[in-house]
Amino acid sequence: MTLTPFPAVAILFDLDGTLTDPREGITKCIAHAMERMGREPPPLDELTFAIGPPLRASLAKLLGTTARDEVERALAHYRERFADVGLYENAAYAGIGEALAGLREAGLPLYVATSKPRVYAERIVGHFALDAHFEAIHGCELDGTREDKRELLAHLFPSHGLDPERAVMIGDRGVDMVAARHHGARALGATWGYGSRDELRGAGAQAFCDSPGDIPGCVARLLAPR
Repeated sequence: MTLTPFPAVAILFDLDGTLTDPREGITKCIAHAMERMGREPPPLDELTFAIGPPLRASLAKLLGTTARDEVERALAHYRERFADVGLYENAAYAGIGEALAGLREAGLPLYVATSKPRVYAERIVGHFALDAHFEAIHGCELDGTREDKRELLAHLFPSHGLDPERAVMIGDRGVDMVAARHHGARALGATWGYGSRDELRGAGAQAFCDSPGDIPGCVARLLAPR
C-alpha cells in the first residue's frame, strides 16, 4: 500500500517481538543465567513472558526476589552469553524491511524505542541491515537508566524535537502501549509478537496490525482524519 505523506509524524518501533524475533537468544540466555545462579530454569517456552518488558523485573520474578545484588548477578550471567552469542540468535520478521522502506518513502521519520540496552539494540539493528531506515536507535543504558519505556520516550521526544501527539508507537507488548498513551502518542499493537490482543488492548492499543507487511496500511488508517 502506498502511503500519502504525513508531515511531522514520527513512527517509533519496539525491537524485540516487533522488528525481530529474539525468542531463541533471550530464552537461552535466561536459562544460562538461572543455571549459573544455581537454579533449575523453566522450559524455554515458558520464558517468552520476558521478551519485551525490562529484563531486571523478569529475572526478579524468576528468582523470587527483588534483592538488587541477586538480580544484578543474574543479569551479569545473562549478558555474558547474550553479548557474543544470544543477540545473534535472532531473526528479522519477514516483510519488516519492506514495511520500513515504505514508511520512509512516505517521508516518515522512524526511530527504535526499546527497553533493551542501546549498545545491544544498535548491534542487532545493524546486523539485520535495518539501521539505514532509522533516524536514531534509543534504548536503556546498561545500568538500567531509562529502562521504563515511559522514561525512554520522555527522553526520545525532546531529543529529536518531536511532538508526542504527532507520533505512533508500534510494539507487541503492553509496556509499549502504556508508554505511548502516557505521552499522548498513538498506540499500534503488533500482534505477530509476544503480547496477546487482550494484553495490548488492556494497555491502551488504539488499533492492531497483524503482520509486518501490513504496517504501512495500519499506520495510514490510524492517522487518517476521523
